[in-house]
Amino acid sequence: GWVKVRRHSGDDKVVTLAILGKGDFFGEMAILDESPRSTDVIALSSVNLLSISAQQFIQTLFSDTRLHHRMLQLMVRRLRYTNVRFQIRRQPPAIKLAYTLVTLAQQYAMPSEVGPKILNIPPTDLADVTDISVEDTQKIMEKLQDKGWIEIDSEHQTLCLCNERQLTQLSRQR
Repeated sequence: GWVKVRRHSGDDKVVTLAILGKGDFFGEMAILDESPRSTDVIALSSVNLLSISAQQFIQTLFSDTRLHHRMLQLMVRRLRYTNVRFQIRRQPPAIKLAYTLVTLAQQYAMPSEVGPKILNIPPTDLADVTDISVEDTQKIMEKLQDKGWIEIDSEHQTLCLCNERQLTQLSRQR
């Protein structure tokens, strides 16, 4: 399923830091650097969750080299994503939103005849992870729908990237 990772700021504001999908993991940072949890995780859809103790996680990580390698790969992927978000922080909102949608589709999409489908993420969460305003998010999403680049199915809570090629091209305009 889909979850959002969020942080509470000092002024009682909640900010979504990441959207994670099927096969992803969370909670590893607090275990690996032995620090208190700094975020919480909220389900955006039905989720199957596997919980393991910190001790079991560390033991398994040290004894299973394939798991160790996979964990490193996923953490590097997150770091690369963060680096690109930093690089595009001054780009127009449409480019940043296209990048977010394409990245989510590449990581978690279910294939369909029309195009890859992801969860229809609430605008406030999508705005947070894209580093743009909710108003910009809503305006751009409407424009993308009008162009036929995306299609939202409210009944099934999905967002289809009908023209993934155009969205990818837009996301690379730097």
